[in-house]
Amino acid sequence: MALDRWIALIFVLLCLTYGYAAFFTMDHLLPPFMQRNPVWPSTFPKVLAALGVISGMVVLLGLEKPAPGAEKVPEINYRRLTEYKLGQALLLLGLMVAYALTLRPLGFLVSTFAFLTLAAGLLGERRFAVLLPVAAVATGVVWYLVQEVLGIFLSPLPRIL
Repeated sequence: MALDRWIALIFVLLCLTYGYAAFFTMDHLLPPFMQRNPVWPSTFPKVLAALGVISGMVVLLGLEKPAPGAEKVPEINYRRLTEYKLGQALLLLGLMVAYALTLRPLGFLVSTFAFLTLAAGLLGERRFAVLLPVAAVATGVVWYLVQEVLGIFLSPLPRIL
């Protein structure tokens, strides 16, 4: 089996585990007044799990392969992994971990703006005149939606000791 199918199999198994947690372990803990709501806290995880399983199955079953006679797309060759941009991918994963660790001490606005700016720079964006305002607006909009619309408290600024 090709490397992309192995990755898809692992992805489907992770999505099934996540879906099991969303469908069977989250809802019984809800208080009675929330059980009548049309949207529960587990709704988004359920949708994510279902979409993840569907997209993983598309790759696993080979449904994304081009029709015969179409342009051949090169497959991932695990023997040549050193030729891919592994350093960039690992740095991005490290940046995600750093974002998660700095979210509380620096606050949502500072850490999210820094993460978006550094990640875009790492991925090759060099137009900082566009990048900085887009990162600032995206950070502000997400904070407003989560804080004000959903009513979930996010500490916007650094914690004062």
